[in-house]
Amino acid sequence: MQDVCVRTGIRKRPLQHHEQIRVATKYPKIARTYFDNKKHQTAEIIKLNGSIELAPIVGLSDVIVDIVETGSTLRENGLSVLEEVCPLSARMVVNPVSMKMEQQRIAKIIEALRALPDEVK
Repeated sequence: MQDVCVRTGIRKRPLQHHEQIRVATKYPKIARTYFDNKKHQTAEIIKLNGSIELAPIVGLSDVIVDIVETGSTLRENGLSVLEEVCPLSARMVVNPVSMKMEQQRIAKIIEALRALPDEVK
């Protein structure tokens, strides 16, 4: 899922309507859409690459918008999820020509993925 995350202990309340905040993210369009259309909130979006979770620690941003799977990286950096932006899921896309040419090989990969436990998927 994609979440708004904040330093633990700094902010425990939801973001307030029309509150000016700085947001660091690898996904500026998603963040802009979320804050403009869903939160109706003024946000300065800072596009970063790399370790987004460092932005609040060094004072570059108030919050981050990032993909969170287990939350271990967040906890390691003293961050916690404040709000969920949107759920995410992975998709496997196969080129039709490749599927015809490599059907057995691709079928094995698909079977292996289906056999994974739900908590890993």
